[in-house]
Amino acid sequence: MKNFLHNKYRILIFIFCFFLVFSIIFLKKIEPTLENKQFEHFTDSIFTSELSSNTLNLHYTLAHPEKFGIKDYKISLGSMNEKAHSNSFSKLKSNQKRLKNFHYQKLSKENQLTYDILSLEFSTQLSSENFFWLQEPLSPHLGISSQLPILLAEYTFRTGNDIKDYFSLLSCLPDYYNELAEFESQKAKRGLFMSDASLERLLTQCQTMLSSDYLASAFKDKINSLQNADTLTKKQADSYLSLHEKLIHTCVIPSYQSLSEKLSALKGSEKNDRGLAGFPDGTAYYHYLIQSQVGDFRSTNEIEERLFTQLALDYRQMQTLLSQNPSLAQNLSVFSLSATPEEMLSYLSKAMQTDFPDLDSPKYEVKYVPTSMEEFSSPAFYLTPPADTLSPNTIYINRSSQVNPAELFTTLAHEGFPGHLYQTLYYGNQNPAPIRNLLGCSGYIEGWATYVESISYGYAASYFKVEPELLQLLWQNRSISLCLYSLLDIKIHEYGWTLAQVTQSLHGFGIASDDTCKEIYQYIIENPANYLKYYLGYLNFMDLRDLAEKKAGNKFDKKEFHRFILETGPAPFPIIEKYVLENY
Repeated sequence: MKNFLHNKYRILIFIFCFFLVFSIIFLKKIEPTLENKQFEHFTDSIFTSELSSNTLNLHYTLAHPEKFGIKDYKISLGSMNEKAHSNSFSKLKSNQKRLKNFHYQKLSKENQLTYDILSLEFSTQLSSENFFWLQEPLSPHLGISSQLPILLAEYTFRTGNDIKDYFSLLSCLPDYYNELAEFESQKAKRGLFMSDASLERLLTQCQTMLSSDYLASAFKDKINSLQNADTLTKKQADSYLSLHEKLIHTCVIPSYQSLSEKLSALKGSEKNDRGLAGFPDGTAYYHYLIQSQVGDFRSTNEIEERLFTQLALDYRQMQTLLSQNPSLAQNLSVFSLSATPEEMLSYLSKAMQTDFPDLDSPKYEVKYVPTSMEEFSSPAFYLTPPADTLSPNTIYINRSSQVNPAELFTTLAHEGFPGHLYQTLYYGNQNPAPIRNLLGCSGYIEGWATYVESISYGYAASYFKVEPELLQLLWQNRSISLCLYSLLDIKIHEYGWTLAQVTQSLHGFGIASDDTCKEIYQYIIENPANYLKYYLGYLNFMDLRDLAEKKAGNKFDKKEFHRFILETGPAPFPIIEKYVLENY
């Protein structure tokens, strides 16, 4: 009996130990799963919260927000006041604290990447807490007043609710522009208002909108399409057209008129016409812009050094090309091939296949910037589709900015294949976490487009059937120009260079027209760090490729490198570099 009881206890102890070990193993397996689920719940909550606060961002990010739990949301164009600013930073601090509570090592590789991006994003944004009044939402070229008409005109009507939301947004315009006008008035009181030169450009833009039928025409086209597709009855279509006309005259036109009048009253308020360096904390704000928009965290001295190195290299290569073939300079106008943008894009989508990973042929449309908007629009731009549909895909071309077929070809490479359109769709097809759609880095996005644009000059040589050296010369010239403008961006906003200093520098590079020099200076004044997004972003990709090639040696595959960059997706460059080093 004693032996039986003894054996019984031994069995019980064995069973207990077995279940204990099993439980430990089970918990070790389930713990990372729970950590990842909690992390994804956290990032999803940020995603839905951010999108719910701005209807335009919501509409252009998601075609079907209800599938992401976003059903009831306030119609809003956003806020530009101190209370909203304060609330935003309170939320940032709270989210940063919550992020730090997650165990990094328990997260999946994908979630670790998102964690890294969020961590850097939070710390970067929190560094800007005291820069509220240095922001400029009304830049003539890239500001709200120039971008909003296009975003409203391209507002897709997928459901009847979209039309209602669109009407509500038009109704929001008066209050929103009043808030912007008040913001500018407060800037003027603090000695931070824009220069009279910028103001004149902005007022001209407002007057252009007042005399344009752009919104009315775009809306009519969309309503007619819905009627032709039997989605709307004639009675419904007429009702919508009537209501839209009423909103144009009661909300849109008065908003631009009021904004114009209130800004005009601030003329002469400028205290500085020399870029951010002329404002208190201006250089610190400039450093923040380089970090937040370009995704580069080096000092401006280091960035300058990198730019000067590239400028010297490009200049030497250009001189070598011209010394070997002096006739190249006389052959820059030989591009006589007549082709449509669609034909060029079709060729590019095939030519790029040797250098870039495959992508199923997407549908896209080429449109032209309305004549009334040409003066204030970029040479071309790609309108990013919602993340949950990845369509429609639209490339806009500004006909007033196109010089020759070769320029159009490389511009389409930048905007289409293998540029913005291709990069957006390739990454979107990886099914990234929703939060990644809000964590786009302009330096990555524009840097990639400029990087592939440089490659497209090789495709152009075959397309136009001209000697490759001629296209190489064209790229060297463009690279030198972008590099020079990037250096001037630093000189103006970091060191306070004047128009006279910029003009002298540009004269030294063969730009003789004082009017051209003034235009370049004014653009850089109004758009700090913008050239750096393109060119420094491009250089960062070139440097990353060199780094990967050195580490991989003979095993380096350019196509696989591109695949890695595309699958990693938009992120600040220190993070991209970290994952490049891990991958090679």
